[in-house]
This record gives sequence, structure tokens and C-alpha cells, in this order.
Amino acid sequence: MAAAARSPCLFCQIARGSTSTDLLYAVFSFFIYRPLYCALLFHFHYSFLLLLLPMQDEMVVAFRDINPSALRHYLVIPIDHIATVKDLQRRTEDHRLVNHMLNVGKTLLSRDAPESTRYSFGFHQPPLNSVDHLHLHCLALPFIPSWKHMKYLSLGPFGGFIEAEKLLGKIKPLSQVTS
Repeated sequence: MAAAARSPCLFCQIARGSTSTDLLYAVFSFFIYRPLYCALLFHFHYSFLLLLLPMQDEMVVAFRDINPSALRHYLVIPIDHIATVKDLQRRTEDHRLVNHMLNVGKTLLSRDAPESTRYSFGFHQPPLNSVDHLHLHCLALPFIPSWKHMKYLSLGPFGGFIEAEKLLGKIKPLSQVTS
């Protein structure tokens, strides 16, 4: 029964903390699972604990790409499973989610790679996406090695990589398009 409850989607498992992946941006759930220990830690080490708190969010988590293509390469994923960009619609919720993912990515890269002069943010589109869980690639350029830029080219109607800003334009709710 427990095995049936486990999600086959690796990114869903990461988002729910079921793996050993180091999260760069996540809800701080330490208080929920270890209340007694945490209360003691909080009481005795309040100032130290504040240094350990990651930014909190209930919509997304972020982590390092296991096969980085750039100086810094992070992925920002929604906690709720959304397969690909093709599943996003012109809805306020979808637009808000992608915009939030982009803002998280920008915040992380400006914090961790301030020396980079160029950033790239975007999504792979089917059939060229490697994982069926929506994920924003956040890249602090240059590409390392330089040939990896090939993975992040737009192929127009054939898919490829779509910049986050372009996707936001495509899924902007109709009520916002006319105003």
C-alpha cells in the first residue's frame, strides 16, 4: 500500500522532500516534523537558526541541476505536478505560477552568481523535455562547456527551449491581454 502512494515522478518526490536532494528554496518543514527538538533548538540557538532558514514558499522548490550546463544551473519546480508547458493555459493561476518560478530563479542567481553578466531562464518543450514535470532552467552563463548552448535553442514549431518571458506572454490570461 505504501508503494502505491509513492509518486513515480522524481521531481514530485524531490518537491515533497522524499529524496536526499539539497533544496535551495523550499518551505522550512523542520518545525512540522521535529517540534520538540526544534523548540529546544529555537530557544537556545535562535540567532543561529535564523541563519539556517531558507526562503519559504508553498508553491515551488529549487535545486541544482545534476548535470549543469552553465556556471550556475538551477531548476525551479512547482510542488504540484504539472507535466509540461503544454499543460499550462491562459489562466491567472498558471501565469502567476510561472511568473513566481521566474522570480525565484532570478533571486537565486542574483544571490549565487552576481558576477555573471548574462542569465537565461526557460523551459524545454515536448518532445525535447527530459522529465515530465514542469521545471524552469535558471542558468548563469556562460555555458560550460560552450557546446551545451545547443540544448537551449528554440526550435520554433518543433519545440526546443522556450524563454520564460515568452511563455508568460503565451499564457497571459485573456482578461489581461485586452487591458
